[in-house]
Amino acid sequence: MFLMAASFRLGGWLVVIGSLTPINVLRVIFPCSFAASGLGYAAAYFPEYVKATFAAGLIFNMLKEEPLIDGMTTSGKKPSIAGAIVLKNIYPPILQVNPGETLALVGPSGCGKSTVISLLERMYDPMEGVVAVDGNDLREVNPSHLRSHMALVSQEPILFDISIRDNIVYGLPSGSVSDEEIHDAARRANIHKFITELPDGYNTRAGEGGTQLSGGQKQRIAIARALIRNPNILLLDEATSALDTESEKLVQEALDKASEGRTCIIVAHRLSTIVNASCIVVVKDGSIVEKGTHQELMQAKGAYWALTQKQSAAAAN
Repeated sequence: MFLMAASFRLGGWLVVIGSLTPINVLRVIFPCSFAASGLGYAAAYFPEYVKATFAAGLIFNMLKEEPLIDGMTTSGKKPSIAGAIVLKNIYPPILQVNPGETLALVGPSGCGKSTVISLLERMYDPMEGVVAVDGNDLREVNPSHLRSHMALVSQEPILFDISIRDNIVYGLPSGSVSDEEIHDAARRANIHKFITELPDGYNTRAGEGGTQLSGGQKQRIAIARALIRNPNILLLDEATSALDTESEKLVQEALDKASEGRTCIIVAHRLSTIVNASCIVVVKDGSIVEKGTHQELMQAKGAYWALTQKQSAAAAN
């Protein structure tokens, strides 16, 4: 209002002295008034504009970044993969898994168990030491070729709002697997019977994030997705830790079938799920403190034995 009053006063004075006509004064005052009003309304959004500009700058800078590991590159060796794994100077001493064996990693949260999974998938490279598969340093192997011989089942499976069939074959070339292969993978994952009892069978939509399914059902579909790829190396990252007892039993049976005939790396929280592992490794503060079979470690009464006693006491309470 003050600006309007000042504008009219100045305009009136200019009319009085003969510098402007009244119509010219109005032609200037009203457009300026409308412009000032619009600017005032827009000013309320200036803080958001600054935030958006800053955020957009971060996004564009991120898009300009080139990944240290290019998963789409065509370079690198493409050797045959049987599943022999060696981690040298990652967790002293050397950690070795032969083809077809099951290695279980246990220990407190944050000790570095899941890091092994990420290193094997080559999500990042170790700062020191070597990760090798069948004698080949993973830094020399084509990432896409390497990952095509692996399958991961994580604690929280990722499902999409598409049919169960499409969730199982997600990521595979269209038409590369038959319905019979899909059904066979589902049978081995202990989920085929449940799917066939649904009104739409394999065409049933899973819902966003698998909301139409229980935790155990989602996990078994994730196992079927892993099995249909027929991987040489199966990675299980706490695949049963978030399930109830009944679901855990069904999922564990499926995992036992899935691990047959292939190298299996298990990151486990529930120690009851890894008693049959070829080798159990106890990791603490980034180092291996104990290694052996379930029977050997129980007889040693060391760190693994202490973990089993702790879990037994917690279950009893």
